[in-house]
Amino acid sequence: MKKFLTIAAFWAILTNAFAQTDQNDQQQLNSAQRLLNSNQGLTIGGYGEVHYNQALDGDTYNNGQLDVHRVVMLFGYNFNEKTQFVTELEFEHVKEVYVEQAFIQHKLSNAFQFRGGLMLIPMGIVNEYHEPNTFNGVERPLIDKYIAPTTWREIGAGFTGNILPASIRYQAYIVGGFNGYDGSAKFSGKNGLRKGRQKGAEAYVSSPNFTGKVEYFGIRGLNIGLSGYFGDSQSTLYDGIEKNDKDAVAAADSSTIGMAMIGVDARYTYGGLQLRGQYYHTSLSNTKEYNEFTGNDLGSGMFGYYLEAGYDVFKHFDNVKTGLIPFVRYEAYDTHSKTDGNLAKNDAYDVKAITTGLTLKLTQNAVLKADMQFVKSAASDEYAKTFNAGFGIMF
Repeated sequence: MKKFLTIAAFWAILTNAFAQTDQNDQQQLNSAQRLLNSNQGLTIGGYGEVHYNQALDGDTYNNGQLDVHRVVMLFGYNFNEKTQFVTELEFEHVKEVYVEQAFIQHKLSNAFQFRGGLMLIPMGIVNEYHEPNTFNGVERPLIDKYIAPTTWREIGAGFTGNILPASIRYQAYIVGGFNGYDGSAKFSGKNGLRKGRQKGAEAYVSSPNFTGKVEYFGIRGLNIGLSGYFGDSQSTLYDGIEKNDKDAVAAADSSTIGMAMIGVDARYTYGGLQLRGQYYHTSLSNTKEYNEFTGNDLGSGMFGYYLEAGYDVFKHFDNVKTGLIPFVRYEAYDTHSKTDGNLAKNDAYDVKAITTGLTLKLTQNAVLKADMQFVKSAASDEYAKTFNAGFGIMF
């Protein structure tokens, strides 16, 4: 109940403080949206970030880590005023290559646009707005790793659009689901659903899933989102079995789980003030059977949230084009908020984190970042401390 009251209080601050309506105020655009809004034939964009992470421990020496975390190139092509294609090619840690997005969009009207291909799952803030100049902190929030596994994308199709008179943007897609079992179990208490992402790489489907999001942007500086993801995980055990083979069907059924994830998020800016918050609640079914079949320790309930405040101290300086944003973020997540069967709750999966630091905007799309992060689980007596620094760009 306490966490729900905290979210409710933060929501009230966002929706009431300095409320000024402006029906033309649009949500911030990510890289793909920028390409889709271009009137050119071929459009090129990109983003990237380089990080330094240093664990701090008073009793031991720890090597730091230097990493070209990601360099991403985006290519968009407008065939005509209605039909467009966007792809995003990502190079991670210098050596790993991924296709993060590859979809076609056909515009029937502003309120009704078909989209199909490899797409981002529209959950929360960071999964869609993950360019390094769009969020504070060197690393993305922890809940967007362990609860909603950013960057989360799958192949699917559906519709999106803007209902401008109501200041609403929506997305609704049928997508392929998580790979829950392909000879080995992918879900666990430690990593949640993260290792089940198929990412469109020779993905298979035994049960399609649904995801959608509705955003309201009718108050100046405010964006509120409600998102959801519903369906079952996938299992290779269904492939080729006889429908009347009860033992094989029972085994396949034990290798899957049902998923219902709900997310609410809010972003608010007023002058130099920047507020944002996000909450995820995930219910998982059939976890007792899944754990007995696989030997894993997947919980039947997960949640995560964060609250963040920052202030651009250069905002009101005349003729200053840069920005300096001190910020603090508090977040909490638990991948064992609920367990079924004989599975005991593991306090190591109940985590709190505080991140505080500075974001220096050299321009709107080039930033230097530094922060300190303090992380503690319910099973630990002390906070683990990490210093992070890096830079990020988007164009």
